[in-house]
Amino acid sequence: MDAVIALLPGDGIGPEVTAEARKALDAVAGRFGHAFEFRPYLIGGAALDAQGLPLPRETLKGCGDCDAVLFGAVGGPRWDKEAPDKRPERGLLSLRKALGLYANLRPATLLKPLREACPLKDALLEASSFDASPTFDMLILRELTGGIYFGSRGRKDDGRSAYDTESYSYREIERLLRVAFDAAAGRRGKLCVVDKANVLESSRLWREVAKDLEPGYPGVKLDFMYVDNCAMQLLRAPGQFDVIATSNLFGDILSDEASALTGSIGMLPSASLGEESLKGLGRMGLYEPIHGSAPDIAGQDKANPLGAILSAAMLLRYSLGLAEEAAAVESAVLRVLEEGYRSVDLATFATPHPRRAGTRKMGNLIAGRISRPAGD
Repeated sequence: MDAVIALLPGDGIGPEVTAEARKALDAVAGRFGHAFEFRPYLIGGAALDAQGLPLPRETLKGCGDCDAVLFGAVGGPRWDKEAPDKRPERGLLSLRKALGLYANLRPATLLKPLREACPLKDALLEASSFDASPTFDMLILRELTGGIYFGSRGRKDDGRSAYDTESYSYREIERLLRVAFDAAAGRRGKLCVVDKANVLESSRLWREVAKDLEPGYPGVKLDFMYVDNCAMQLLRAPGQFDVIATSNLFGDILSDEASALTGSIGMLPSASLGEESLKGLGRMGLYEPIHGSAPDIAGQDKANPLGAILSAAMLLRYSLGLAEEAAAVESAVLRVLEEGYRSVDLATFATPHPRRAGTRKMGNLIAGRISRPAGD
């Protein structure tokens, strides 16, 4: 297969982890006989410094001309004083919306080699685990193009009062929940819609839409949970969750919490998909680790590249339809962890003596495992 992939390294550790994800994709291309062309573009603070905009026109056009987008991270303290529409983060939000990417898939799985990095006791994990082992495997579906991040906002009373508006349409909720129902139907058949329906009118609409869709999915058990309770339940019994569907803001927060249970926020990948990619009609999707730019460790070979590498696996699966190749990447990550290698953020928890690996070494190890078929 020939494919063109837009590379948006961004800021902070973004360029470092994206480089390792590219190594993994190059290894896949070599092993399976594909040809991947990578086209780099500016976004975020790097784009602000070079062109005065967080999302330059050529970046948006270039991404639209590619089959998929591999993204790193944006932001950092040096741009904190920029106007809201010039913040680095606005570049990513605008890109998702412009490309019609409304469903953000964030798998959160506790891999067995990282059990020691999970802060929960075995008893809490085992009590709710889907397979009676101290682990969990959930998928968080976050809506991407609506909600408080895109609602009306501003200042009044000479800047002494501020407001942000949570707003959702029936259509925005429906299309996200259809993805969630479909995902649950292909997994363990459980969907939990997370909201704050005891307070928010927008959350009550989420419940109405979910109930409207429920009859079309007889094999899926639908539940609802308030977001504050969900935050607590993730810490007490994460194995009870299969698929979680929620709003932009709640999904952002809950997935970061879930990442801590997997060992590190550096472990979680994500896929942002739209109508065509979800229906198999087109390839476009944006793939990124859920972590931020971590400027405090940028350039020090300390960043965990696994979230970015696993995001590349999602790119192979969802945008390119290469399931075997995606599985090869995921298997390589698992094998390297089983061999005791740990990035800096994970090494603290490893026992008794982890084989420490910097960003580049971890990427090289995984690329090497991809290049060698299982058993070699």
